[in-house]
Amino acid sequence: MKGRGWLLLDVVAVLAFVGIGVSVHAHGGGPVRWASVAWPFLVGLGVAWAAVGATRRPLSTPQGGVVVTVVTVGVGMTLRVVSGQGTAVAFAVVALCFLGAAMVGWRSVAPTADRVRRFHRIRSAGRTS
Repeated sequence: MKGRGWLLLDVVAVLAFVGIGVSVHAHGGGPVRWASVAWPFLVGLGVAWAAVGATRRPLSTPQGGVVVTVVTVGVGMTLRVVSGQGTAVAFAVVALCFLGAAMVGWRSVAPTADRVRRFHRIRSAGRTS
């Protein structure tokens, strides 16, 4: 998978985290509330991608996922505090666990999925009619 694909999956993880949290806690407010919860983490994700990209380390590895997760949550929580939204330790832990599971998880599964795809491609290429 290319860089944009990883970025898209990371954005989906952040949006899923926010969507689940807002719906579970029934904060109401619709899209405005949803956006107010999402923006700090999306900014954190952008900072994470820029920071990791500047080091030229691969973002597609589980280690890259750990860095992206930690920076996303760290910046996101900091921005929440600075913007007056506040945080709770439990919220930070849940964010770290959920986003870590997603961002590290699919980076861990991707190499196996690629091997399976290649195997099936080679196997299919060997079958000629």
